[in-house]
This record gives sequence, C-alpha cells and structure tokens, in this order.
Amino acid sequence: MEQLRALLASPRTERVITALIILNAITLGLETSPWALERFGAVLYAVDRIVLAVFVVEILARLAVHRGAFFKDPWSLFDFAVVAVALVPATGGFSVLRALRILRVLRMITIVPSLRRVVGALISALPGMGSIILLLSLLFYVFSVMATKLFGSAFPVWFGSIPASAYSLFQVMTLESWSMGIVRPVMEVYPYAWAFFIPFILCTTFTMLNLFIGIVVNAMQSEHEEQAKAERQALEDELRRASEERRQAEATHHHDAAALGAEIAALRKDIGALREAIAPAAQA
Repeated sequence: MEQLRALLASPRTERVITALIILNAITLGLETSPWALERFGAVLYAVDRIVLAVFVVEILARLAVHRGAFFKDPWSLFDFAVVAVALVPATGGFSVLRALRILRVLRMITIVPSLRRVVGALISALPGMGSIILLLSLLFYVFSVMATKLFGSAFPVWFGSIPASAYSLFQVMTLESWSMGIVRPVMEVYPYAWAFFIPFILCTTFTMLNLFIGIVVNAMQSEHEEQAKAERQALEDELRRASEERRQAEATHHHDAAALGAEIAALRKDIGALREAIAPAAQA
C-alpha cells in the first residue's frame, strides 16, 4: 500500500496524468470535426476509452490508498465526479452526457497548483460576491420596473415586460451595442431617455462590476498571502529541525569526546601504574 501511495504522489505520475488530460482534450476536440471523424474516428474513440480507463484506475487507486479521507477532499470529489460522468451510458435520455466528457479536461485544475489556487480564491470570494449580487439584483428590478413603465408602450420587444426590460438592461450593462442598438432608438421617441440609461450604467457597469473585480482580486491576494505564509512556516520548521539535529550532533560529539578523554586518562594511569610495578624488577 505504501508503494502505491508513493506511486500516486510521484511527480512522474502527475506528469503522465497531465499528458493524458491534454491528449484527451485534443481527441475530444477532433471528434467535433466531420473530417477527422471520417478518417480517424476509430482511433479517436479508442484513445478516449484508454484514457478513461487510466483515469478510472487512478481514482480506484486513490480510493484504496486514502479510503474515507478521499471523500473529505473537495478536489478528490471533483475528480471523482468528472470521471463518473463519463461512465454514464450516453444513450437515450443520457445522450446529452456525451458532450460532458470534455469536463475531464477540467482535471487540469487539480493537477496544476497555480490553477488550484485561483479556483480556491474564487470560491473564497463567493460570500462577498453574494452581497453584491443581491444589491445588483435589486437595482435590476428597480430599473426594469421603471423601464417597463417608461418605454414599454413604444418598445414592447425591448421593454414590454419586466423580464424583457431586465434582458435589455443586461445588454446595456455589458455595453454591447447599448448606444446605437438600444439607447439612441429610444431617444428618438423619448429625448431625455439618456437621463435614465446613464445613471443605470454608472450604477452597474462602473460600480457593481468593479466591486466584483475588487473582491476577486482581494481573495486572490489573501490566497497568495496564505500560501506564502504556509511556505515560510514550512521553511522555519525545516530550519528548526536542522538546528535541533545540529545541537544533538554537537552534544553527542562532546559526550563522545569527553568519554574518549576519560578513557585516555584511565589508560595513561594504567600505563603509569604498570611502569611503577615494572621499575623495581628492572633494577633488581
């Protein structure tokens, strides 16, 4: 079991899994090409099955090594779900799951540490983003009701109902053809419509969305600082262990030196006593 654990943690194994993920991404992309399917369809499907088999074996090996701890790790659960989706028969009502096989490429997130830190930062930013989403939803509702009442009679396609108004305002918020596509035609009928749309853009595009960016950047910075702190702590622990081992080695060396000195002194004493015992006999 320890050999299997070492094999799974080996950098060589990670490189092999990464290469298989990239290969699988290429083959799944080629499957969308009629030209590639006509000439290499059998090879592409065979490679897909082989890669899936390797992923299944890897997941089973991780389950055997980590057992219950496997289901406590969110990244392991993510890998398990991505691989499990590919095992569902893509027939009948589950035919749509065949398109979800490309999700296996997302396993790259769990392999590359930098990608994992980015996703972790985005997840940690979700609580702060929730408050902004709630505020943005309130703004959209207020402006949608106002737009429906102001412009709905003249532009029923864009502002005839609250959902239609919300969709049109979403387009305005993204700044996609907002001026020539929506605002200027509305201003031809309502010349002062700019007094409605400009504050909306200022409140949503230039304020709310920038708050989104700020929260994400702050979360990524916090994630980076925690990672740096963990690395510094690991380095300090390593230095502390090395210092302790050095002190122990020095203490052992001094103890050995003292013991050796005592043995030498005792040996010299024995030699002196032996000389004293031999001297009378030599004189006789």
